[in-house]
Order: sequence, then structure tokens, then C-alpha cells
Amino acid sequence: MAPSLFTLSSPSSTFPSSSTTLKPFSSFSTKPTLSIHFVKKPIPVSATADPPPQLQTFWQWLQDQGVVSAKSPVRPGMVPEGLGLIAKKNISRNEVVLEIPNRFWINQDAVVASEIGTVCSGLKPWVSVALFLIRERFRQDSKWGVYLDILPELTDSTVFWSEEELAELQGTQLLSTTLGVKEYVQNEFLKVEEEIILPNKQLFPAPITLDDFFWAFGILRSRAFSRLRGQNLVLIPLADLINHSPNITTEDYAWEIKGAGLFSRDLLFSLRSPVSVKAEEQVLIQYDLDKSNAELALDYGFIESKSERNAYTLTLEISESDPFFGDKLDIAETNGLSETAYFDIVLGRPLPPALIPYLRLVALGGTDAFLLESIFRNTIWGHLDLPVSRANEELICRVVRDACKSALSGSHTTIEEDEKLMEDENLDSRLKIAVGIRAGEKKVLQQIDEIFKGRESELDELEYYQERRLKDLGLVGEQGEIIFWETN
Repeated sequence: MAPSLFTLSSPSSTFPSSSTTLKPFSSFSTKPTLSIHFVKKPIPVSATADPPPQLQTFWQWLQDQGVVSAKSPVRPGMVPEGLGLIAKKNISRNEVVLEIPNRFWINQDAVVASEIGTVCSGLKPWVSVALFLIRERFRQDSKWGVYLDILPELTDSTVFWSEEELAELQGTQLLSTTLGVKEYVQNEFLKVEEEIILPNKQLFPAPITLDDFFWAFGILRSRAFSRLRGQNLVLIPLADLINHSPNITTEDYAWEIKGAGLFSRDLLFSLRSPVSVKAEEQVLIQYDLDKSNAELALDYGFIESKSERNAYTLTLEISESDPFFGDKLDIAETNGLSETAYFDIVLGRPLPPALIPYLRLVALGGTDAFLLESIFRNTIWGHLDLPVSRANEELICRVVRDACKSALSGSHTTIEEDEKLMEDENLDSRLKIAVGIRAGEKKVLQQIDEIFKGRESELDELEYYQERRLKDLGLVGEQGEIIFWETN
């Protein structure tokens, strides 16, 4: 294995693009938040503060439509994050706080039922919903107007950062992911502009720009619910005001889709409070325990102070030029991996179990190549769980450490400098995100380097395949001495 076969790539997230490997849009778990926040305890919100006129109009519309009533346990209001849901009374753990019928969902069904449904039939789900949002935003008589009026123009997601702000992410995986996502969105816009927007100008009240498309993308990225029964992507007005709390450590009982009644075909989006909430406090949920800080910054525009939110992705690849490519690929696929494998390394946690075996597989060659023969095919992964040879182990340590050092050299600040900046309470919210991401990624890189540095120091003490084999045959003692058998 040559160093070129090993790369450090952006943490898994988002959309497919030419430069980064990203999760599909439907993997998002949701919600809006406009700024960084570290919630220590529930934040009381003044009941006397008048909400903006647009919010009052939206709330009245929901009441007129029968979606909510005077007895609803929550109401929308102004909170430190922007807009949020405020408890009107004491709320118990797992108590239902909202139920929104599917006629008030914005999803592919809403697109199909609209005037642009036919022309959007072949588009990606998120692209068709994005066009729907933009069109409804332009329409003077849109039934969704009162909802769209309360949506933000942008968030603190890195997708909306200026070049100067993005420069603060120099050397991070988040920067490359953000640039890849922006390129992807732009390409999708150019494609849909050519194929749908321009040939059907009569269907759109006003010209649609790239900025409009990015706005819709940002709204869906931060507010759309997914992982719902039969729903890949859906906006739920009012429910999407729910904000995130790092102190909530369960995603259970947050939301579900259920039937509206025994004799009804309608569906309800049911939102529960995962914790008890006192009257006039904000109702909060956990967006996703598995997202890294980089993903939180990209999706919602905030990060957390918890160390386990810091992650870095190692990307390993079996090169097609490898003389043993076919054998190695077969072994990888037999063990649930593929030609390219991504391993998320989390700060303070052990390495993923399959990382070291896969590294040894990619590095396998020379006198160790006999393990690739078909006779070992059913047992080789067990052999790769343990050191194969000194040369193999030394190679993977050197390549990983070199990659870590190379990545660390791309940063223009040290961890100590970043941590000092984080102490500034007046630090701009986006700069605070950038500094937190920089420091977190570097800490993970240092952790990886230290792990493999430790392995390097133990190379002379490790037991390799040949020694284990000789022991199994009874030819080497427990202390490593060769046993000579005497003949009579």
C-alpha cells in the first residue's frame, strides 16, 4: 500500500457530489436553529413579549384552520435561537404537544397536487419540494404564504458563509464538505433551470435565481423531517419551530406518524416532548445523537461543546492498480466493506473495529500475500484482526501518521490558540463555530496519531502471524523459543 491509497476525507453527511462522498438528503433528521447555543438549563421566555406580526398571523391561521386551539399545550414565540415552541402549561415527559394533519405538510404529495406537479415528476424529491417552496413564496395568493413569511432568509449553516468566513475553516474537512455541497447545489440548479424552469416560465410568478434555490435548500436542510413512515422528506409547519438541546440524550418519543382515527385515511404528525417542561419554558428535542459537530454546523448552523461531537473521517481505498485488487475486494465485500471504506473517528472513543483489519488488508503484499489465497478466504478476516507481519504493521502506522501530520499542517492555528479564542464570550457566532470545528478536528487527528505512534513503539513486542502459526504447530514455546524434536 502506498501513501496515495490513504486519504482523510470529510465526515459523512449530505448530498452526493463529485468531490466528496456524502449521505443522501433523506438521511437528515431535521430542525431549525439559527445560532450556536450551549443550553445549561431550560431558558424561561417572557410571556409578555409580543411576537412579531407575521408570527401572530401564522398562529391565527393555524387556529382558523383547526390545526391548533386555545387548549394547545404549546405556542410559537421568540427564543434565543430565533423562533421556538413555548410551553403554555407544565408538560410531562412523552406528552404530545402537537399533532399536525397531513393536509398541512409540504412534501412530494403537495408538489404533485400543485400546478408544477407534472413538470416536477422526474426530479429528485428535494429539488421538486425546493421549486415548490420558491414558487409559493412568490405567489401573492399562496395558502402557504403565512408560513413562508416566518421562515428565515438564511441560517448560520456554513453553506451561507462568505468567503472570508469560510477562510476560518482552512484545513478542515468541513470546508471541503461545504464547498462540495455548494458545488452540488449549483449544479442541480443549473440542471433544473435548463430542464424545468426556463421551458415552463409561465408556471413561475417570477424568475428563479441561484440565491432563491440556495434559500430553499437551506430551509429543507435545517427544517425538513425525515425517517418518517412513508415520508422521505417533509416540512411540518409549526412543528419545525422545535429547537435542539444538547442536554437531551434520547431521540425516543420525539415524533411519529400515526392515523388520524379508526375511520380516517388521514395521517397526523405527532410531536412529543422527550422531557418534562415547565410552563413558559421552551420545548426542545434532540435532533440527532449521531451527527458530528461538522454535520451540525452544515445542517443547522451550530455546534456543541461535547467532545464526542468531534469526529474525523479516514478514507481507505483498495487501488485498482493493486496486483491483488480482485482478491482484496472479494475479502472486503465478504466482510461487509467495499473498494472504498469510510471510518468515522470520534474524539475520546476507540477506533472503529473494522479499521485496523481493513488497513492491514489494503497494505497486504510481498511475502504476506499468501494469505490472499483461496484456502484462507474463510479465515483471513480473523487473521487480519491480529498483526500480520512487522512490515505490514509498520507500513500502516507510517501511512496513517503521515496522513495525520499532513492534515494538521493545513491548519493556520494551534489547538491552544483556538481554545483561547473560544473563551471570548463576544466572539461572532460563525467564527465561534469555525474555531470549535478547527480545534475539534485537530484533537481527533492528534488522537489518531497518538494511537498509531503507540502501535509503532510496540512493533518489536507484537506477535505476528508466523509466530502464532508456529505456536499452533507446537514448534515455538510460550517464550518464543524454537522447540527441537529429538528422534529415537
